[in-house]
Amino acid sequence: MQLQSFFEQFLKGSSIFINKKLLQPNYLPDQVIERDEFMHEIAKILAPALKNEKPSNLFIYGKTGTGKTLITRRITADMQKVAEQNNIPLRVIYINCKLRRVADTEYRLMAQLAREFGRILPATGLPTDTVYSTFYELIDEKEQLILLILDEIDQLAKRAGDNILYNLTRINTELKRAQLSLIGISNDLIFADQLDTRVKSSLSEEEVVFPPYNAVQIQGILNERAQKSFKENTLQPGVLEKCAAYAAREHGDARRAIELLRVAGEIAERKNCLYVEIKHIDEAQEKIDRDKLYDVTLHQPRQHQVLTLALLTLGMKQPTIISGELYNVYEQNCQKIKLRPLTQRRVSDVISELEMLGIVQSQVISKGRYGRSRNITLAVPRASLVTMKELLVSTLGITE
Repeated sequence: MQLQSFFEQFLKGSSIFINKKLLQPNYLPDQVIERDEFMHEIAKILAPALKNEKPSNLFIYGKTGTGKTLITRRITADMQKVAEQNNIPLRVIYINCKLRRVADTEYRLMAQLAREFGRILPATGLPTDTVYSTFYELIDEKEQLILLILDEIDQLAKRAGDNILYNLTRINTELKRAQLSLIGISNDLIFADQLDTRVKSSLSEEEVVFPPYNAVQIQGILNERAQKSFKENTLQPGVLEKCAAYAAREHGDARRAIELLRVAGEIAERKNCLYVEIKHIDEAQEKIDRDKLYDVTLHQPRQHQVLTLALLTLGMKQPTIISGELYNVYEQNCQKIKLRPLTQRRVSDVISELEMLGIVQSQVISKGRYGRSRNITLAVPRASLVTMKELLVSTLGITE
């Protein structure tokens, strides 16, 4: 009964938000600001599709939160509107390759693509060649140009191998009426360098690299979103500036800045405050960091946990962690709990995943004929390191 009363009071209460959806990560704004140069560059590359001319394959690189996905989806959505208004046979398909149920194997990705064209295939059981043939037949039923966006394409290559990219880039040799152009989006700036030579030559792609936003640009983005999502005069002076400063410090991640502003608003509202204050930004930052660290510590796969513990063990002693040294400590941890170690290449993939989560920062260093090494630094607040390590030690049952 007390809860019912609480919910009734909640419904009667006023909100400092006008439209919180505008601060959600999946919101696609009508206008994208602070990225005009890159929007025009990508638009010029893709525009021939509106004349039924196949554009070059396009690869877009940049750190998390630099606008890659947002701008690509905005441009292709606008292209599709123009195509529909002018009866141009253009089709845009977007696949998030980070979703394991969609793109963790070659079979699943091709089955998902077939599903986009109305054909439901079994989750398993068919030969992969049959799935490819089905997809070819579906798209080649009529004259059309398809822009296939593969977001987090590096995750697809890591899980399913280079072969699927080779097959997708060669697809036009199998088609008679339709054409397909590939748009790959990746947080991994050296992703293409790691591909098989035949795949790289087959891609023949154009590249666009997105730099991080600076504090001024992030503040402009926040101001534009805040005007539409918060009631007038509910943000106190300095709130947007503090929010932008936090995000600029963390590699210019605009997505993170927007999330920080939303969480600060939610905290203020739960406390029945009429305004979002600077202290709410600090509380939101702490909450996001705590939630992120808790998730990485307790909810990641066991191999990730063991590697994270090795990172913390070294990172608490030295500012920079060398990948070879990290692997040795990781192997020792695996031996303690009788866990079969991953290969060094797979460990490198896990480090990239942790980097995307904002747990570490890394830089690949070339050593000439001796190959490459990776210098890693922790991006976790030092105040959280001890707690995080204690949780991992307890969860894994490792005695140091």
